[in-house]
Amino acid sequence: MRTYTDDDADFALLTEAPVAVIGYGSQGRAHALNLKDSGADVVVGAREGGKSWTRAKEDGLAVATPAEAAARAKLIALLTPDMTHEALFREAVQPGLEPGDAVLFAHGFSAHYGRVKPSEDVDVLLVAPKGPGDLVRREYQRGRGVPCLFAAAQDASGKARQRALAYARGIGGTAAGAIETTVKEETETDLFGEQAVLCGGATELVLAGYETLVEAGYQPEIAYYECLHELKLIVDLLYEGGLAKMHEFISETAIFGDLTSGPRVINDETRQRMREVLKDIQSGAFAREWILENQAGQPRYRRLLDADLEHPIEQVGRDLRGRMAWMQPGANNAAE
Repeated sequence: MRTYTDDDADFALLTEAPVAVIGYGSQGRAHALNLKDSGADVVVGAREGGKSWTRAKEDGLAVATPAEAAARAKLIALLTPDMTHEALFREAVQPGLEPGDAVLFAHGFSAHYGRVKPSEDVDVLLVAPKGPGDLVRREYQRGRGVPCLFAAAQDASGKARQRALAYARGIGGTAAGAIETTVKEETETDLFGEQAVLCGGATELVLAGYETLVEAGYQPEIAYYECLHELKLIVDLLYEGGLAKMHEFISETAIFGDLTSGPRVINDETRQRMREVLKDIQSGAFAREWILENQAGQPRYRRLLDADLEHPIEQVGRDLRGRMAWMQPGANNAAE
């Protein structure tokens, strides 16, 4: 595997014409500001008079409607939520596309599952930072960056791959190292990570642990501390130095319990369930389910979300976090 750095990217490719960033949320704001600070001519596409429109103008960026921004640019980054891409592309982006233009995504869902299909004379690019937008912006401002994945899904211009690398450099990705992938690989691994480990897996593990302790008669507050609160301590160690650092900083008792009891919880049955989740992603079954859910107005999504947020651990957590001074607004400033 090769890691691409600033020396591999020709940012001049992004200064030949305006770049449109459609959407000004977490990723959109970070990308637009980083690209502008790198020397690109950036125009933000947003709803006229809306919150994003106002914020982008306050940040010193040129702002236009999505259709106007797309028509002015040669590279259009679609950075709104996945489920908005199809209509946004059809109504605002596609009419202004010209041969040799490029459409870029920060996550491959819409391209991989055919929700957005640019014509064959247009480049299709992917640049996916491996971190939230505020981190992408903050690290760029520190002269560093957040690692990126990049791909050229369609090369009409003959320089799609170089354009993706140039974009990655513009947002700080090649400063930290960019890895080449495919839209298929990025999409399927990203969805699997979210569902089986980072979001679905982690939260279900926390809730199951909490419920097990409470059902056994232990105090909910103690269960919260042991199954949710202290999770951050372990995740930080893993993030900073992998399994080795975690084992270095936890007790031998904890290590022995980890090595002997962990496989009892995450076992062959769990791995088979993970394979089933991955199969649904690879086959497109999950994408179809999510698309139909949105078309129906998200009734199941909202019901499941409400049930999640009404779990007893939420009330216990709110009460306990309210006593944690370092978590309160302004705590960092007060400490300084």
